[in-house]
Amino acid sequence: MKAFGAALDLKNDPGIIEEYKEYHRNVWPEVKEALAAVGITAMKIFIIGNRMFMYMEARDDFEPGRDLQEYRKFARAQEWDELMRPLQQKVPEASPDDWWAPMEMAFDLEWVS
Repeated sequence: MKAFGAALDLKNDPGIIEEYKEYHRNVWPEVKEALAAVGITAMKIFIIGNRMFMYMEARDDFEPGRDLQEYRKFARAQEWDELMRPLQQKVPEASPDDWWAPMEMAFDLEWVS
């Protein structure tokens, strides 16, 4: 299993933040199916203010650059993405090619000293 962290901001508007949370409390089944189909086995999104942190686990053969492009080939996943994008904005540290900015793992409780 592989683990990934990524950051993204929501637009800094309480109504938009609540709208985003509401959508995710009622995520479409096809979105969850598309994530599973590309190898994502777990995903959690945390929010503080308008900053989001996504934690994701995936199969050992998962490659974000390749497999997240496959996710976007699912029609309902693409529709979901288009619905979410206007609510979001990149974090300042994001590269021009990244929407969710990948984060470096700084600690893992399972690391051996």
